[in-house]
Amino acid sequence: MELTEPQALALRLRSLLLTSRPGRPADVAATAEWFGAMQGQDLASLMWSLGLRLPGRSSDDLHTELEQRTVLRTWPMRGTVHLVPSRDAKWMLELMGPRVLAGAAQRRKVIGLTEETADRAEEVLRAALTGGGRLTRAQCRDTLTSAGIGVEGQQLYHLLWYASQRGTLCVAPHVGAEQSFVLLDEWAPEPHRPERDEALATIALRYFRSHGPTTRQDFAGWTGLTAADCRRGIALAGDALAAVRVGGVEMMVDATLLDAVDEAPGDDFLALPGFDEYLLGFKDRALMLDPAHKQAVIPGGNGVFQSTLVRAGRVVGTWRRTVRAKQISIEVRPLVPFGTADRARAETAFAPYAEFTGRPLAFSWS
Repeated sequence: MELTEPQALALRLRSLLLTSRPGRPADVAATAEWFGAMQGQDLASLMWSLGLRLPGRSSDDLHTELEQRTVLRTWPMRGTVHLVPSRDAKWMLELMGPRVLAGAAQRRKVIGLTEETADRAEEVLRAALTGGGRLTRAQCRDTLTSAGIGVEGQQLYHLLWYASQRGTLCVAPHVGAEQSFVLLDEWAPEPHRPERDEALATIALRYFRSHGPTTRQDFAGWTGLTAADCRRGIALAGDALAAVRVGGVEMMVDATLLDAVDEAPGDDFLALPGFDEYLLGFKDRALMLDPAHKQAVIPGGNGVFQSTLVRAGRVVGTWRRTVRAKQISIEVRPLVPFGTADRARAETAFAPYAEFTGRPLAFSWS
């Protein structure tokens, strides 16, 4: 099937759960499973990514769900933190982690660590956490320091990452304002352990179901898998995925979406967090983002994404929040011309965010 770019964008927004679709997930665990993994290095952004897709839930509601242990955060792919279903964390680490771990030796040389030190730190943390323990990041630092292990500069981050990447630790919900760590085997004591082919098929299906239509190259960029593994995963997913062409480029999409192809996305505004799968889930973002606006959204190309204001599926502005005692100040920076009516509609699009945070919003426009 040949799709126009507007048709492809409309389907992609539906896949990303940013517009309505039948059978959409109803809770945090189902949402994480839908995506396979959700970008999660910035907790505030992750919470609003979930809040957008679970209308009516407050931030407090979602924090309560995170404590139910059905989901967790770890480094399943690309060396980056994601939210994943707890029972899937082990096989995701085993499937997509080895290539990242293989490159860690060079990083350790740069920051003054050895593999022996990293292995020892892993065992020290395992011993400290065994039996239902939970340590904040600061407590992890103190535990390692007491064992004579250096944690200067980027060393602490690397040691926590290494122990998590190897499937020993995972990130639990915050304790107060601080990140905390637990043992993965204790947080998720009954992991799913599929054979490798089943794992490849599962991650392919989940990626294209939640991001499609998109390309095999985007799938490879998202997972860090080899091109051969990506091709095999797509093949093993079978008829659940359908091939389409967009502008002459082959893409894959959830086959059930093709029953009703829209002509174009609606004209609605959306206020998205910076680290959302809407942009982070793709290498090629041309459908959503004008290349001329890339610098505004990813200043300096340093991997830190600004929160975006989206209209009809395309980025039209960025926004920044400042949390104050009685309200949240929202500064909007348009990337395209906005009339008075456009500004009013855009501000209305933030109403779900106000409800989610439980605070009134005050707007300014740059």
